[in-house]
Amino acid sequence: MNTQSVTEYMQALARLREGDVAARLRQTSSQLPMYSMQSSVDQGQLLGVLARTVNARRAIEVGVFTGYSTLCMARHLPDGGVLVACDVSEEWTSIGKRFWDEAGVGEKISLRLGPAAQTLDALIAAGESGSYDLAFIDADKEGYPSYYEQCLTLIRCGGIILIDNMFMGGKAIEEKPKDRSAATVRALATVIYADRRVDPAMIPIRDGVLLACKR
Repeated sequence: MNTQSVTEYMQALARLREGDVAARLRQTSSQLPMYSMQSSVDQGQLLGVLARTVNARRAIEVGVFTGYSTLCMARHLPDGGVLVACDVSEEWTSIGKRFWDEAGVGEKISLRLGPAAQTLDALIAAGESGSYDLAFIDADKEGYPSYYEQCLTLIRCGGIILIDNMFMGGKAIEEKPKDRSAATVRALATVIYADRRVDPAMIPIRDGVLLACKR
C-alpha cells in the first residue's frame, strides 16, 4: 500500500468537510516559508471531531502558527466556550485573527502571546487545574515534556491531550536519534506510554499524533 496515496486520499476526504474560511486560511498559509508548521486538513478534522467527542467547552493550544488548527477546534466549541491559544509570534497569529473573526469564532479564542510555559503556569496558579477538556501541543519540541505535564494538570479526567510531530519526519523512529528534538520527542513517547495517569494511542496521521486520555 502506498503511504503517500493513503495520505492524499484522507486529505481529499477531509477537504469535503473543511469549509470555505478554513480552506482559504490554509491556502493563505501555504504561501508562507514556514508552511510546514501548519496542521494538515485531516489533522484539523481530527481535532474538531475530538472536541465534539469530549463535549469540549474549554481547550488549550500550545503553538498556533497562523491559526488553522485553532479555527478547527474553536468552531466545534459551544457558545461561551474558550480556547486558550499560546504562541510567541504576533506576526503569524495576526494572519489567523481575521479568519477566526470571519468564521465567527474569534470571541471563543483567547490568544496569549508569550512563552507557553509561563502562560500554562499562570493558568495553574489561577486555580484552573482540571478545568479544560482538550489540549493540542504543536510547538518547540524541547518544550514538549513540560507542556505535557502542565496540560495534564489543566485537563480534567476524561479529557484528551494531542501531541503533534511524534515521528519528526522519521527521525524519532530511530532507536537512538542524533537530532536533539527527535530524541526529546521519542523519549516523551516512551514516558507517556508508561504513564498510568493516561491511556495513550499513536495515530499515524501526517507526522504522527499521540493522544493521551487522562484517567
